Amino acid sequence: MAQKVWSWRWRMNNGDIDLTSDRYSMVGGNLVINNPDKQKDAGIYYCLASNNYGMVRSTEATLSFGYLDPFPPEERPEVRVKEGKGMVLLCDPPYHFPDDLSYRWLLNEFPVFITMDKRRFVSQTNGNLYIANVEASDKGNYSCFVSSPSITKSVFSKFIPLIPLPERTTKPYPADIVVQFKDVYALMGQNVTLECFALGNPVPDIRWRKVLEPMPSTAEISTSGAVLKIFNIQLEDEGIYECEAENNRGKDKHQARIYVQAFPEWVEHINDTEVDIGSDLYWPCVATGKPIPTIRWLKNGYSYHRGELRLYDVTFENAGMYQCIAENTHGAIYANAELKILALAPTFEMNPMKKKILAAKGGRVIIECKPKAAPKPTFLWSKGTERLVNSSRILIWEDGSLEINNITRSDGGVYTCFVENNKGKANSTGTLVITDPTRIILAPINADITVGENATMQCAASFDPALDLTFVWSFNGYVIDFNKENIHYQRNFMLDSNGELLIRNAQLKHAGRYTCTAQTIVDNSSASADLVVRGPPGPPGGLRIEDIRATSVALTWSRGSDNHSPISKYTIQTKTILSDDWKDAKTDPPIIEGNMEAARAVDLIPWMEYEFRVVATNTLGIGEPSIPSNKIKTDGAAPNVAPSDVGGGGGSNRELTITWAPLSREYHYGNNFGYIVAFKPFDGEEWKKVTVTNPDTGRYVHKDETMRPSTAFQVKVKAFNNKGDGPYSLTAVIHSAQDAPSEAPTAVGVKVLSSSEISVHWEHVVEKIVESYQIRYWASHDKEAAAHRVQVASQEYSARLENLLPDTQYFVEVRACNSAGCGPPSDMIETFTKKAPPSQPPRIISSVRSGSRYIITWDHVVALSNESTVTGYKVLYRPDGQHDGKLYSTHKHSIEVPIPRDGEYVVEVRAHSDGGDGVVSQVKISGASILSPCLLGFLLPALGILVYLEF
Repeated sequence: MAQKVWSWRWRMNNGDIDLTSDRYSMVGGNLVINNPDKQKDAGIYYCLASNNYGMVRSTEATLSFGYLDPFPPEERPEVRVKEGKGMVLLCDPPYHFPDDLSYRWLLNEFPVFITMDKRRFVSQTNGNLYIANVEASDKGNYSCFVSSPSITKSVFSKFIPLIPLPERTTKPYPADIVVQFKDVYALMGQNVTLECFALGNPVPDIRWRKVLEPMPSTAEISTSGAVLKIFNIQLEDEGIYECEAENNRGKDKHQARIYVQAFPEWVEHINDTEVDIGSDLYWPCVATGKPIPTIRWLKNGYSYHRGELRLYDVTFENAGMYQCIAENTHGAIYANAELKILALAPTFEMNPMKKKILAAKGGRVIIECKPKAAPKPTFLWSKGTERLVNSSRILIWEDGSLEINNITRSDGGVYTCFVENNKGKANSTGTLVITDPTRIILAPINADITVGENATMQCAASFDPALDLTFVWSFNGYVIDFNKENIHYQRNFMLDSNGELLIRNAQLKHAGRYTCTAQTIVDNSSASADLVVRGPPGPPGGLRIEDIRATSVALTWSRGSDNHSPISKYTIQTKTILSDDWKDAKTDPPIIEGNMEAARAVDLIPWMEYEFRVVATNTLGIGEPSIPSNKIKTDGAAPNVAPSDVGGGGGSNRELTITWAPLSREYHYGNNFGYIVAFKPFDGEEWKKVTVTNPDTGRYVHKDETMRPSTAFQVKVKAFNNKGDGPYSLTAVIHSAQDAPSEAPTAVGVKVLSSSEISVHWEHVVEKIVESYQIRYWASHDKEAAAHRVQVASQEYSARLENLLPDTQYFVEVRACNSAGCGPPSDMIETFTKKAPPSQPPRIISSVRSGSRYIITWDHVVALSNESTVTGYKVLYRPDGQHDGKLYSTHKHSIEVPIPRDGEYVVEVRAHSDGGDGVVSQVKISGASILSPCLLGFLLPALGILVYLEF
């Protein structure tokens, strides 16, 4: 085969480009233009690529030069507008290309841009700034800022002074649409933007709709409402769109149409094709688009034909590179293909006849004869020396194949296919061998089983012993894959020439027609049988809910499959928001017979959202439920359940607190649910009633300054909704709140424990209505309103106050309290906390083992001026890893502790003062070694002891 050698030519505006010029260069087939110039290089380009088989032409490309001129240098006149009136500032952009500008407006200086909202809008169509009604705050200097993303350049105009003129009262005026979108032609898949803005006072609201059709799902409306964007527009989005602007003075409407068109797209395009010389060719090339594309053809890069291409009696002149071009107003698509014309003498070299052809007795065989030849040859068949012609059993096809029907043993032998055209002759030979036919001798028989049982489908066949036999089973026309379906389907491999099928644990889905096919490489034979699987009923269908009432609904349905066992009854099930479970409903009639297709669900909860489904039952079990109905809500009704646990009492002074258990949602029965609370003095005659509208509350507090403390009241509560009132609860007896204590605690005293703790003590008040005592305390540098509070039980005589500031003056007072409040305060006590404990830890200078004890020595801690004086030291001797141990106190700077018997111990040392304990230092010791935080191993010569210290 000749090697393809490519060459390229480029043309601009239908003229050849001189590729020898320094201004042009080629990289592969790509054209590179050096230092492009608008005057010389703007235009339409295309490439011609050719090799020894022909030439093709590329799609066209347009080279354009973008520009954005500056704004004119002339000053722009000032604009005066009365406040409340609408106005427009014109941008008037300079000359530019392409037309893809974006617009913003500067206010007074760069880079302060105005923000668009419902009152102000910048059109991206013409760049103008629109203000629906001018306010005093709009005063300033405005400049139109224009950007071209194609050439990444921006320019801005001279500033326009805007001067709002004050009005005593701004006059309202109706909406007036001044930014109106025009009819738009959009290409399918593009994004489309429509603008609509109105002047008016008050600022109009803008609404969008598609006339007589729903808005596209990809449509988005800007926050201000002035811009409608449709993303990835499709043909079905074509139509009339309307924007409506409205304020309280009037409305305005505007409509325009979006036409959606489409770029050409192939339905069927050409491919490389070979045809015989002298034959005819229809080469289909079909495209869709909007407008409908036209078709034109190029051959070897030059115009050849328009429309449908048909070639008759082709010759070598028709060979070449063809291009089918589909084009409309939006562009063109190209399909390239090579047409080869073939002319050669017949040859079986690539596709000889099979040397051995097998055929079953009584069957049918097709012996193919497919030489390569052009033009198409004539065909002649012979068996041995006998020429074959068409008969009742023998047919020679147009493509040369030989068909023999009702084969007998005598049809075996040697067959030869002879072919001839004007280029030459050829023949090919094969032998036909006749085999015994394949026959089903034991066919499967129909079976009837119940879900879960096993079934056996028998199948046995006779066949030619020289061949291999296989069995293929299919179910309802689909071949069974035993690798995937091995749970339910199994083969019996124990029997020769037997394809028995075992169906295990059969389900309803396994009912149907089973076909056994016994096959060899020569022929096959099939037999079928039906399997009936009886089981629980299928799901009922067509469920409808009708005649909805407060406590019942009517249901109708259509019967589903009974799965070969009559339906005995139906069950109606319901589900509500109260539970995710389906529950059996009470029905009318109570038992729904299997021949019924309607019933009523009763004893439902009023004003409750329900879903329903129906389940059928037969003697073999409960079937699958129907598809659930749409959710419905029963009608409302007056409540019929009274609140429980009515009680109360206590609370603040001059209050009556009434409590109850709120009714759950299922007992609301309607909208506007609430409670009516009734109460009266125990011996009173007239009930006072109040309404509580919160359905979730269970408490009402009645305040009355004339109410006496601890007065007995009778109380009762009932529920209500928009349908009426429910029954009252049982009457309960409660008492109004008692008075707060009137006495103040006496003999209040304070004991300072440390820099951060004090203890407060007092004597109890005589009154019996005290439930607790409250201690209030605050530092002298804080306000009393920021006082801390500690509450203790009424039986307590003292309380410890912790986390205080060191060396600080505190004020303390005590009050007696109950549920009605706290009584008067005690005399205020003034106290000072002690100075803070030492902040420096003792520095352990040695840990020495001496006999059965350790001697731990540390430096004395000197307190700072704002710290408490050191009065001694506390030493904790504890096992490592535990918090408890033995505590020692000493005024010395050393201590002796026993050697640990096992494991390691920690010795903690801290200074002690009136202000509390200071920071701890520690050292680890053991029976084998001494572990110090600050010393390395050293020799103590005076004691003659070797001591090991480690960090």
